Amino acid sequence: MTARILIAEDDPKQANLVRVYLEREGHSVLVVGDGRAALEQARARRPDLLVLDVMMPAVDGLDVCRIMRAESDVPILLLTARSTEEDVLLGLDIGADDYITKPYSPRELVARVRALLRRAGVVAAGSRSVFTVGDLEIDTARFEVRVGGRAVVLTAKEFGILEVLAGEPGRAFTRAQIIDKAFGFDHYVLERTVDAHVMNLRRKIEQDPANPAYVQTVFGRGYRLAEARTETAGARTEATGVAEARTG
Repeated sequence: MTARILIAEDDPKQANLVRVYLEREGHSVLVVGDGRAALEQARARRPDLLVLDVMMPAVDGLDVCRIMRAESDVPILLLTARSTEEDVLLGLDIGADDYITKPYSPRELVARVRALLRRAGVVAAGSRSVFTVGDLEIDTARFEVRVGGRAVVLTAKEFGILEVLAGEPGRAFTRAQIIDKAFGFDHYVLERTVDAHVMNLRRKIEQDPANPAYVQTVFGRGYRLAEARTETAGARTEATGVAEARTG
């Protein structure tokens, strides 16, 4: 189904940019310009997700987050220019589910929204994707991985890494990018922790973990998933390009 998303942002240009990107994803989006209107609309319309700017007139985003968390378990994404550790921890403490600092990439915001909706059990029509690379199948909506038809049990962090890589097969992600996208607020994860999770992931999905066919190392950069065929909403398309960088 289409998710109902409420955006509270007092900057019209920022609000419109976020709205456009989320509507392209197929969501129904309502924009308000202050915290008081956000509370009123959230209570009246019961959206599937809130995107809140922290600095707003009338009632700021932190207060809206605190009030809504006491009333509802709706996923909440905070947008703010504040980026200190204290600000991040405050957002967590009052119940925010994710936190993006300005300036931000609209594509990253859409990806964060998609992840929050998936964790909340809200999946937009047509958004289910099954990525296949050889015998490897990754069903991001069902949180399932199969190799040669056999189900493989992954930890949340292992699946998170695989999901990030599967989102753009063939693209090399740095360890820092993987930490940001797969671990969310846990930004204090060390880069060598990513290597440990990748090693465990390879042991579970690779026929020869020492010579991986799926999760490939891109030397001097990070990791990528081998080029894949993607099946989305029943339609199967062949991904273009051939992975040429060395693997290991």
